Amino acid sequence: QVQLVESGGGLVQAGGSLRLSCAASGSIFSINAMGWYRQAPGKERELVATITNGGITNYADSLKGRFTISRDNPKKAVYLQMNSLKPEDTAVYYCNLWQYGTTNWGKGTLVTVSS
Repeated sequence: QVQLVESGGGLVQAGGSLRLSCAASGSIFSINAMGWYRQAPGKERELVATITNGGITNYADSLKGRFTISRDNPKKAVYLQMNSLKPEDTAVYYCNLWQYGTTNWGKGTLVTVSS
C-alpha cells in the first residue's frame, strides 16, 4: 500500500551532478527512516545513504563528501544530491522507506555516468 516513486536519474558526464527525488504515498503513518540504495550491473545492492525522521544521516564511507541525503517530512520525500559523479556511480538507484519495522522499495531510477 506504500508507493515510492523515484525521479531525477539520467545520463551525466563524469564530474557532473544529479539530484534524485523520491516521493512516498499511500498508507504512510509514521516514517522511521528513508534512504537510497544502488545496484550496479553485476554487483549486489549496496547502501548509499539513509536519514531518520529526526534527521540523523548515515552514508557509505566511499560516498561521504560527494553525496548528500535530505528529506522533507511534510512532503514525505527524500532527496539525494550527487556531486562529482564518477563512472563507478553508474547504477540503478532505489528509494527505501522504513515504517513499523517493514521496508518498502521503489522501482528505481537509472543513473548513468559517462567517462
